[in-house]
Amino acid sequence: MLAASLACISACQSANHLEFGKGLDVPYVQTPPNVVTAMLRMAHVGANDVVIDLGCGDGRIIVAAAKEFGARGVGYDIDPQRISEARRNAGRAGVTPRVQFVQKDLFDVKISEASVVTVFLLPTVREKLRPRLLGDLAPGTRIVSHSFPLRNWKPDQKLEVEGRTLYLFTVPKMAECTTAAPAGIDQTPPCLDRKSLPLPPGKQSEAR
Repeated sequence: MLAASLACISACQSANHLEFGKGLDVPYVQTPPNVVTAMLRMAHVGANDVVIDLGCGDGRIIVAAAKEFGARGVGYDIDPQRISEARRNAGRAGVTPRVQFVQKDLFDVKISEASVVTVFLLPTVREKLRPRLLGDLAPGTRIVSHSFPLRNWKPDQKLEVEGRTLYLFTVPKMAECTTAAPAGIDQTPPCLDRKSLPLPPGKQSEAR
């Protein structure tokens, strides 16, 4: 059922799998249906989750999260053409009441309500978003990054699907933060970044 719904979305796209929209810093690259499924399963998405996709393209991740996993979701993209496609795909899949697609710059969106965040962004853009991910997201929030790891952050899981590499990260609690990487790990924990970031109102107690 999932494969069928995602195949329908794929059929709505142009033949070009790599597109740069006018004035956009990030190319539009379609995520294969099986990779979409793997990303959502990797994050253990369920009916109680709120999934936010940063750079949602045609909305396929959010549509699948709602239709096949029962989650609620929000997709953000700066390209109006992609947002229109995403809304149409949500309508065809019958999940419009559970999802929202917003045309907005990724650096201006609200992500604090997410329990799962998915990203398929160029490393330069993703690293600029890193302070937001660590500063705005609640401890325990799962982040799935497609193709690119997060710098100096050891993933909880790494998975290869159809030649694509997926990385799962979990936002740490302040109590889990240390000043040095654990033995055998050559990457600095994201906690060091998190310690220097001001927490949003109401989240101070959560992060301790």
